[in-house]
This record gives sequence, structure tokens and C-alpha cells, in this order.
Amino acid sequence: MLSDIHSVQVELGDRSYPIYIGSGLLSRGDIYREHIPANQVLVVTNDMVAPLYLDQVLKALAKFRHASVILPDGEQNKTLGVWNLIFDTLMKERFNRQCTILALGGGVVGDMAGFAAACYQRGVNFVQAPTTLLSQVDSSVGGKTGVNHPAGKNMIGAFYQPRCVIIDIQSLDTLEDRQYSAGLAEIIKYGLINDGEFFCWLEGNMERLLDRDREALVYAIDRSCRDKASVVALDETEQGKRALLNLGHTFGHAIETGMGYGEWLHGEAVAAGICMAGELSRRLGWLGEAEQKRIIALIQRACLPTTPPRQMRRTDFLSLMGIDKKVQNGRIRLVLMRSLGDAVVTDDFDPQALNSMLDGYGRAL
Repeated sequence: MLSDIHSVQVELGDRSYPIYIGSGLLSRGDIYREHIPANQVLVVTNDMVAPLYLDQVLKALAKFRHASVILPDGEQNKTLGVWNLIFDTLMKERFNRQCTILALGGGVVGDMAGFAAACYQRGVNFVQAPTTLLSQVDSSVGGKTGVNHPAGKNMIGAFYQPRCVIIDIQSLDTLEDRQYSAGLAEIIKYGLINDGEFFCWLEGNMERLLDRDREALVYAIDRSCRDKASVVALDETEQGKRALLNLGHTFGHAIETGMGYGEWLHGEAVAAGICMAGELSRRLGWLGEAEQKRIIALIQRACLPTTPPRQMRRTDFLSLMGIDKKVQNGRIRLVLMRSLGDAVVTDDFDPQALNSMLDGYGRAL
């Protein structure tokens, strides 16, 4: 029945699950029936996605007892207060611990719904139906869930795996260009951390992706999910290798927090952060100048920023990076690159090189 769909398996023992990639999947009741084990389903979405896709999802869930909660859109609403609206609805509907929470939306919806699923009655079933490119290739896969704190992004959360991920590429037809480009940042990231061949493919196919060519999109999403699944399978709770997936994120999270959540999209901040990581790698003598230029050129072609906001100074970055989840024993750990497709997590770098790099972005780099 699912033979017309691309499938990627996330191998985590008894928590393993499939990622389905195809067109028209949000309306496929057969997928929901296969992965929702009991009768109660709460659809968590937001006020941007609900008018577009909620009705078709609820129609596909007609055989279940279902309800929905519509959250306000935006990273600035990824808070404990807004998150509590999910529990208000679960309690009002008297849903039990056999219920399923289905996240319909982008990364913010997925993170909040997943964290609610991890906490409600100490854990209920969870399904991801991501509708943005960024959430399809990154945040919906791997079980990271959570909310933001004013002092730091994603500082409150849990690792909690879904029963499946349903990626309907038709949902990208309604995604605005800025949000779409933000997703390309995470795709580029996979090519840089452990898949140099994919990076070369992206260099040759970026225009197809920008045109939202169906064949190119399915390939890029499928390969990104496979790259991430292979890392997650080795290190589910980010004790080591999984931290590679945070290339650009330590700098990027500092940008998001420093500028105010929602001012820079997550993918935009990650894109600038990748370039910053590349520049530090170059200054350390790890990455060649020609390779750094290729990184910057590809990110520019994806219509993404390659430098951080000029109003952020070295002291801003160091203060915000000091509470990053990768800090250990007071030392900032960064994901840096030794070549295209070969990244490392390290605190073994010259702090002066980091300071000089950060100062350089306040001037003309």
C-alpha cells in the first residue's frame, strides 16, 4: 500500500520508525492507521498551517476520535506558556495515555508537540507531519523536542522519538521563499559534516532546488534524512557524534537569541553560523581558502546570509555561546571542518582565533 512512497528507516532498536516521503501524504488515512495505535488523536498545528492543511488531515483521521489545537505561529511563541495550551486541550478532551499527538507544521510546532507528548501522562504516542523544508530534513527527525527560554534556545526539552514522520512535499508549494531557503541551510549542512559527495551534488543542482523541482527535492530530502538517521542511530541523545549535526548552530543560536526570537529565521542563522564555523576553520589552518569560498558561494546561491548581524559583537556571541548545551567544563565546544564533508566537534582551538574571527565580522571581513 505504501509502495509509491520513499521510505527511510531510523534505526533505534525498539524505538525505530520510518520516514515517509512523497506527494499527497497528508491525506493518506492508511498511513495514520498504521502508526496510530489507539482511538484518540490530538492534532497540534499553528494559525498559518491550519487554514491550509488541517481540514484534509482531520478528514484523513475520520476513523479516530480527534481534536485539534491551533497555536500562534513563530519562534517567539515557542514558550512554556504557549506550550501549556496543548495540555489544556488534552485535559479538556479527557485524552488518556493511549492517545497520539500529531504535529502538523514546521519545526516550532514539532518541537512543542513532541515535548508535550514526552510529558503528558509521562509519555504518549507521537507522529510528525512536517510542512516546512527545514522541519522535513531536520527537526522532525531524531527526537529532539523542546521550548525556548529567554536566555537560550531549546534549553528546556527532552529526547522523544515519533512513531513515524510523514513528509508530504506538496506542502512545500505553499511555503514562502524565505522559509524555503531557510530549509536549504540544513540540507547544505549534511553535505558539509559527513557527505562531501552530496555537497558536490548540491553545487550542481541548487537552481533545481530553488525552482522546487520535484525530483531534485525528493532526492535532497531523502538523502538528508538518510544522513541524519545514520548519525542519530549511532548517538541518539547527543553524547558524541550526534553533535556534528549542530554545525553552524552554536553561532546560529546565539544570533537567534541575541536578535530576538523570530527576527532571524533558524535556517538563516544557521547559514551564517556555518560560514562563521568555516571561517574559524580556515583561520586555524584546517580548511582551505578555496573550500571556504565554495561554502560561501553555495549559501549565497541558496539566498541565505553568509555573515552575522553587524550589531552583534564578540562579547554578545561569547556570552550567549557560554550557555550553549555543548559547553562542557566551562569550555565552548564547536563543530568545525577539516574539509568539505569532514566535520569534528572540538574545544581544542585557539581562543584568540575565535575572538579575532568574531571581531572580524564587526568590520568588513
